[in-house]
This record gives sequence, structure tokens and C-alpha cells, in this order.
Amino acid sequence: MQTTDTVLMIEPIAFGYNAETAENNYFQVEQKGSDIQSKALAEFNIFAEKLRNKGINVITVKDTIDPHTPDSIFPNNWVSFHKDGKVVLYPMFASNRRVERREDIIETIKGQGFEVSEIDDWSLPEIQGHFLEGTGSMIFDHDNKLAYGSVSLRLDERLFREFCDKYGFTPVVFHSFQTVGSERLPIYHTNVMMCVADKFVVICLDCIDNELERSKVIETIKNSGKEIIEISEEQMQQFAGNMLQVQNNEGEKFLVMSQTAFKSLNENQVSAIEKYCEIIYSDLNTIEVNGGGSARCMLAEVFLPKK
Repeated sequence: MQTTDTVLMIEPIAFGYNAETAENNYFQVEQKGSDIQSKALAEFNIFAEKLRNKGINVITVKDTIDPHTPDSIFPNNWVSFHKDGKVVLYPMFASNRRVERREDIIETIKGQGFEVSEIDDWSLPEIQGHFLEGTGSMIFDHDNKLAYGSVSLRLDERLFREFCDKYGFTPVVFHSFQTVGSERLPIYHTNVMMCVADKFVVICLDCIDNELERSKVIETIKNSGKEIIEISEEQMQQFAGNMLQVQNNEGEKFLVMSQTAFKSLNENQVSAIEKYCEIIYSDLNTIEVNGGGSARCMLAEVFLPKK
């Protein structure tokens, strides 16, 4: 199944700009002021409430003051929860993000009635400088067993292929870029330029500079039976690729995004999405500007079996 009705969210306690991740996350801008955490917390709470109001199960866990983890609000990079009961831990680029991997969070999930059969720890390669940042770097088409991955410092191609081989996904490897000043630089996470839903894919094809790679991605999506809803690079910069499809406890589906992303879409794009599901959007401006991530990054999907 492509969508889940349960997501994990980490409530920020000391959210802020992370200089380590900003090295290759070109979405981040440091805002000055002492109210960044309080603004981020307000955005977080409103967002979580909007999801709950639609019948989506949101499990929230508070971050910790010590160790300081300014990016903990984005849990989908360090962990994924699979329908066979496996929990996968991932190797992280920024050293101050590695301490986000917390056993008590997994225990909290188990305490909500979910079954964990194995913790599969892939984090060791980070010591050698090889990274694979979860569902930030890999976009899964669960129904067709495809995994899309844009190669960057946060997605090591060899690790990606090894993961796909172990978990039974066919890897779709490509390179995507964004314009930063006068340069074309690698996009840090695949999930800012594409989103795979049950019957459609939102994607910025203009980011895939290599024509052969772009054609291969288009062909793969079409062969999977999904409609392509294309966004521009300008819209991608407004987090229009950073979306996640979820469902509620009655099976109704929703596409979740930020207010920034929603406002960047044109009428035709909104109509194309709403053919398939309702849109939920929320103001995440403080989180987006300082953290360089948006709605999808804040949601770790829980596909684990129930006890």
C-alpha cells in the first residue's frame, strides 16, 4: 500500500538553523531572533492538529534539550517503519543529526500498538562518509516496488542500490540540480523535487539536467501507471515537490504540503491533484526558512503491523 494512516512527528524544543546541514542544503536561510523556536512550535502544533482533524493518526514525541538537535523536526531522514515489522536506521551527513536516532522513540511507537520485528541499522557507513538519508533521499513507490533516488552527498549510489536489493525495490537512479547564484548544484534530497502518490507523481523534471536520465524517469513513472503532475524549478524552490500522500482511518486520501507550496501551484496543478485526493496545507514558513525542509520532511510514515 502506498499510503499510511499513521505518521510520527517530533515536537521541537530547540529548533533553529543548522550550519552543518546548510553546507549542501541551499534552501536554508538563517533568521535572527529569539522567537524562532516558539514560532516553529506554533507551526508544528497547528500542522499536527490539521492532520488529526482529518482522522490521520499522529504520534508526537518531544525532542530533547541535550543533546541539541536543531533538525530533529525532520525524522524521516533517520528512520523508516516498514510493513514487515522492520525499523531501518540510516547514515546521516551532519554529525549533529546522528544523535536524533533515539531508541525511546521506537519504544513509543511500539507502545502505540505497533509491532517491531527487527531494527536494521544501516548507520555505520556514515563514519566513512557515506550517507543514505531515509525517505528524504529515497522516494518509494511501494505498490510497484520502485525507489527513486537522486545522487547527492546525502544519497550514496552504492548504498542506495544495496538497500534496494535487500528490500526488493528496483532502483531508479538519476541526478537533479538547482540553480544557486550562477551555478547548478546537486539537490540535497530527492523529496524536495518529487513526490510519489498512489495514482500520480508530482515532479520537477527541469531539475534533471541529463536528457537520458530525465527520459528514463518519465518512462518509469508512465509505466507504473501514474499521472505526471509537473512543477517548475521555481515552484520546487517553494517546496512544491515536498509533499506526502497519507490516508485517514476511513481510507480517505490526502496530499499534505505547506502553505508556501500550495500558494505556488497554479489552478491546473491543484485541479490535477484534487482529481485524486483532498489537499491539506499548513503555514510552515519558519521551519522551511531555517530548516530547509517542509511538510513531507516532518512526517515519518508508520507502516508497521498492528499487534
